[in-house]
Amino acid sequence: MSVEVSRLTQALELGMNEQEYRNVLEILGREPTGTELAMYSVEWSEHCGYPRSRPLLRMLPKAGKYPTIAEEDAGGIAIGDGLYVVFKMESHNHPSQVEPKQGAATGIGGIIRDIFTMGARPVALLDSLRFGELDTDLGKHLLQGVVDGIQFYGNCVGVPTVGGEIYFHQSYRDNCLVNVMCVGIAREGQLATSKARGVGNPVYVVGNRTGRDGIGGCSILASHEFSEDDQKRPTVQIGDPFTEKCLIEATLEMLASGAVVAIKDMGAAGITCSTAEMAAAGGVGMDVDLAKVPMREKGMEPWEIMMSESQERMLVVVEHGREAEVEAIFEKWGLIAENIGAVIAEPVMRVRFSGEIVAEVPCASLAAAPVYHLPAEEPAWLAPLQQTDLSALPDVADGNAALLALLSSPNIASKRWAFEQYDHMVQTNTTVPPGAGDAAVIRIKGSELGLGLTADCNSRYCYLDPYLGAQIAVAEAARNLVCVGADPAAVTDCLNFGNPEKPDRFWQLKRAVEGIAAACTALKVPVVSGNVSLYNEGPDAAVFPTPTIGMVGVLQRIDQHCTMGFKQSGHQVALVGVTRPELGGSEYLAVQHGLEAGMPPALDLNAEVAVQHVVLEAIRRGLVASAHDCAEGGLAVTLAESAIAGNLGVSVALTSVEGRADMALFAESQSRIVISFDQRQTHALAALAEEMGADFHLIGSVGGDRVTILVDGAQQVNLPLDTVTAAYHTPLYAAMGEA
Repeated sequence: MSVEVSRLTQALELGMNEQEYRNVLEILGREPTGTELAMYSVEWSEHCGYPRSRPLLRMLPKAGKYPTIAEEDAGGIAIGDGLYVVFKMESHNHPSQVEPKQGAATGIGGIIRDIFTMGARPVALLDSLRFGELDTDLGKHLLQGVVDGIQFYGNCVGVPTVGGEIYFHQSYRDNCLVNVMCVGIAREGQLATSKARGVGNPVYVVGNRTGRDGIGGCSILASHEFSEDDQKRPTVQIGDPFTEKCLIEATLEMLASGAVVAIKDMGAAGITCSTAEMAAAGGVGMDVDLAKVPMREKGMEPWEIMMSESQERMLVVVEHGREAEVEAIFEKWGLIAENIGAVIAEPVMRVRFSGEIVAEVPCASLAAAPVYHLPAEEPAWLAPLQQTDLSALPDVADGNAALLALLSSPNIASKRWAFEQYDHMVQTNTTVPPGAGDAAVIRIKGSELGLGLTADCNSRYCYLDPYLGAQIAVAEAARNLVCVGADPAAVTDCLNFGNPEKPDRFWQLKRAVEGIAAACTALKVPVVSGNVSLYNEGPDAAVFPTPTIGMVGVLQRIDQHCTMGFKQSGHQVALVGVTRPELGGSEYLAVQHGLEAGMPPALDLNAEVAVQHVVLEAIRRGLVASAHDCAEGGLAVTLAESAIAGNLGVSVALTSVEGRADMALFAESQSRIVISFDQRQTHALAALAEEMGADFHLIGSVGGDRVTILVDGAQQVNLPLDTVTAAYHTPLYAAMGEA
């Protein structure tokens, strides 16, 4: 067998296609070495190089209400008081399906490193999770393992997990989604760069030793579909949160010393990614000796060292002459700091091992993956599904039973079983904890400012209309922030889709990105960072399109935050916004009628802006006692959740929608927020809504120990609050055998 044939075979095994291999031949003008081929395979993978999604991502807005930070390992915004918020969301889907605890744990570790390599101290974590049906052994196994991994790593590393979401659907049975978001705070002058510079400056590997865990994770595991006979366990990394905690402190101390020229996390593609991308960003090259890389396994080949995704490692370019300072800091924290090479003027990545040059390639060619403009085609099944006639469905026959069924649905029921396992109070900044509001709120020590944090996506909406569903994800995230008193400021996204080489899957991705761009532009929130996770498919089908939106909001005064629970008997209850005649894509339609069909609820972005402005201003003026977004389950579920959170009953009277009680109770019309307030504030709130062009309807009052809802004067719901609370809090505990 010729060298070319054997190298081509190797390229295909590494996940490349034949044309990509031909591109490497043209770039180098010769046959690549095995190490070079491995380097190209990881850097040109979808997970690292975004060759199939990069053209779409250019549509996303980069400017908004707050000054943005140029993206490095993460992105962020300046919020005043000399403060910067740095944040990013990433996926660890495929590793979590294979090994849920370590997959989730190392996802947490990786996203934390992206934040503190920017010079920001990590202050909060959020997670957005999707699994198959909860009533299956596999669903329970994955849920338990992922939650174990999140609490294991997050609790040990000392970063609070303050928010997130968990959904269940059969489309995620063979490919769960584990999206994790980290938020950090930096002060002026503390932000770091990943652009290497300074010929002769030494290059250091710091943190942990290198092993064989994670090899090929980004090119093989994260950039291809799962098949029935996949054996992927060896590609899952192993995390050590105690080492990461020391790495946080050592890194921030090192950055504060001023000895660092550039720094980057060794995440996907390990040493390959960090060396090539840092050098390319700075317009320089690097010369490294792999024999100097600290190992924890014997006999590793050069290509294995370059591809390893062992955790808790960073690459640092240190100012020449200050090596001893950096080494002393890492020695103090019990970590490795090993000089493995230097920055060079020639823009090439030169890799040595045992006295030989095993790779020498242009840095820019590694960092600039080829771009593919893929065909997009609307799936043939979509239009008939959207046009499903729902008008013949019977109206709700038993409002009590319907409400209890929705509150018990795993997608709506309380996720307390999960978030009680997370330490959300470490660092003592959490002001609105999980379950208390539509978003988390944390304080910033030494400042009056606060942050609202949320992660949102209704993937059923995106399945039925990816453009509209993605817009709703953005609008709901912003609405959730407004409900806790935060001004929506900026977005990080995690785009989870199927195989983009299938035109119907790529169409879903394209339309979703277009929807995000339109909604973010309308709400003036830039997309400052993010992640694309494609090839999320099992043997039978792709996951529901899931463009998860992580959003950060700013509270000018932390004491102006708001929560969702009713506060006092006698308070008035009002709906800001309007209920429309729509049940398509709703949880009610799925739970009560077994249908996932129709169009998702309509979204008027002008109305959305008006509703958000009314509620945010009302909270800032101290006019409202509680605020809660209307989302899954509609108005009836929103009222029940506020009653449960406040341990106070509620009585409301609604008007039917086109003569139907089910729409009044369970329609998931967008741009609606339920507020409660002292009746003396009624006139001021009504005037504020009129001024800003939003609908405002008094619907009832807080009090008693029951949830009572009338529609057109007829009683539809009348339940003891204890019964409602049990229906909401019990399901996950019962499913996991802890009831």
